[in-house]
Formats: sequence, structure tokens, C-alpha cells
Amino acid sequence: MEYLGYGAAIFIGLLLGLLGGGGSILSIPILVYLFQIDAVTASAYSLFIVGTTSFAGAVPKYRDHLVNIRTGFLFGIPSLITIFITRKFIVPAIPNLLFELNGFLFTKRLLLLGIFAILMVLASVPMIKGRREIMPSRKKNLTTLIIIEGTLIGFLTGLVGAGGGFLIIPALVLLTGLPMKTAAGTSLFIIAINSLTGFLGDVLTTSMDWRFLLTITTIAIVGVHIGNVLSRRIPGIKLKKAFGWFTLAMGCWILIKETIL
Repeated sequence: MEYLGYGAAIFIGLLLGLLGGGGSILSIPILVYLFQIDAVTASAYSLFIVGTTSFAGAVPKYRDHLVNIRTGFLFGIPSLITIFITRKFIVPAIPNLLFELNGFLFTKRLLLLGIFAILMVLASVPMIKGRREIMPSRKKNLTTLIIIEGTLIGFLTGLVGAGGGFLIIPALVLLTGLPMKTAAGTSLFIIAINSLTGFLGDVLTTSMDWRFLLTITTIAIVGVHIGNVLSRRIPGIKLKKAFGWFTLAMGCWILIKETIL
């Protein structure tokens, strides 16, 4: 299973390079089910893997003028604050057993993976619908909405270890009017600073297996560079629809696995 996990790690980067997000949709299941890492540690590892890989993917996007740094910081700063607080204080404060009902144990693992799986299901819907383009908003002075959206994504990122690209990209297009490709590139930049800031909150409280982390991350970085090249050749609408069905199936499987099996 571990060898399968190492092989699957390349797809984490591949998705980030192709879509500008989606890396955590694979990284957390790979870490939990293939490497048998507990959910809290897996969410921390996912932040490092996805964050570092996103940064590696954002560099060539920036060279192609597809990263809006100003918007990235405007969106990312409230996320940075929220994600650090969530990883440093909120996640460690959640008890391992939240409650028991007729023999059913609602644990911290179930809470984190359950929220993550629900986010996967919600993220799959617009990808399956296959909308060709999100129409940019022409409204001005939407700074407050951007800050609120950034704060919400920061909380979700900190809680479950997901980069939130599937939320960041439409928010950037609708709230700031960025073109789709620029939104995807800027999303990689935001995911990088958000995830690595969240990981900093874990480094201060948890010991890390750096050899394992760096190995997985290196493989994923290879994937993100392949994804950047393929993104210029593969029609995004077909890729998103296929990945949408995969995301839906994975989200449903996690919910069933954690609650019934």
C-alpha cells in the first residue's frame, strides 16, 4: 500500500498543475488510507505537501503573468490569520471523542474526515455540471466580501487540511473579475501561503517525519510541473468533469467508510 501511495503522490501535483486546486482531495485519502496516518497528522502533512507543491506550480504561472500578487495577498492575509489560529488552537482543542450515541462513537477523526468528505461532494457538483466559464463580476469595492471569503476558506483549510482551491477560484473570478486562467494561477499562490502558514501552526506543537514529507512532496512537485505542461494542451472542461465524478465517488466512499464500514 505504501508503494501505491508513493505512486499516487504524483497525481496530487498533477491536479494542482492542471486545475489550480484539488491537491488535498487526493493527499488526505492517500495519507489516511494508504499510509495509515491518523486524520489530524494527515491534515498537517497535507498542508505541507499541497502548500509546497502549489508554490512550485505558482512560479511558472507567475512567469506567464497568470498570478495576481496584489489580489493574492488581499485574499490571503485574512486566510493566513484564521488558518494559523485554527491549527494552533482550535484543532488541538477538539477532544478525541466528542459524544457517544447508542454505541456510535462520534470521534475527532470522524468530524475532520466527515467535513472533508462533504466538501468533496459539494466541490464535485460544479465540476460535473461542466460550466465552461464563470462570468466575472463587474462590481467594485468588494474588499469586505473578499476578506470574509478568505477568512472562511482559512478556517476550512485549517480545520481539515484542504487547500480550498475549489472555493478560491470561483471566488476570485466572481469577486475580483480575474480571468479564469489568472484565477487558477493566483489560487496556487494563495493555497501555498495559506497551507504553509497552517503547517507552521502544527510544527510548533507536533513532531514531523521530514524524510517522509519531503519524499512525498518531491514526487508531487514532479506532478505539478507535468500538470502545468498538460494544462496548455488538455481541454479543461473535459478534465474537470471527469475529476468531478472521481471527487464525488471519493467523498461518498469516505463518508461510508467512516460511518458504516
